[in-house]
Amino acid sequence: MKKNTIDHLFKIVHDDFDLEVPVDGHEQRFLERLHKKQRSKKPAWTTMKKLIAAIAAILIVAIGLFTVVKPQPQSNDLANVSEQLSQTQNFFTTVISSELSKLKSIRTAENDALVADALKQLEYLENNYERLKIDLKISGHDKRVVYAMISNLQSRIDLLENVLRAIENLKYIQSEHSLTL
Repeated sequence: MKKNTIDHLFKIVHDDFDLEVPVDGHEQRFLERLHKKQRSKKPAWTTMKKLIAAIAAILIVAIGLFTVVKPQPQSNDLANVSEQLSQTQNFFTTVISSELSKLKSIRTAENDALVADALKQLEYLENNYERLKIDLKISGHDKRVVYAMISNLQSRIDLLENVLRAIENLKYIQSEHSLTL
């Protein structure tokens, strides 16, 4: 039954078949054209290789330039605003470092709670200072932010000096107390 259906189908589409025989030399002309196209593709591939090499060279040069000429990330602190503020910042940081080293050197079991509390307060002031540095960058060196940064540095020095004085007073009171006993 299937064969009958297939035969019937071929009878219906018989007129649509191309039964023409190609002219003599058709196959030879076809093969020549095919080889011609294959030969012409080689230069296109070579051109593509040159283009890829040029792009790679440009990328290498660009990466090299960006690496060498890469701007250094600026620290957003007082030193970037002016030379005078840079000197001010250096002065404050030197004094803070000095006072902090004094505080750590006289730390004992009797004053440990006082020193620990002072260090927590210094950490809070440092975190506040970091936020001020961000505000300074955003505000474009607004004088109010600069003043707040200087006040922060001064507050750190005041805190350290007060704690050092309190420790000295504590020592004095303990020595007076031991003398009276």
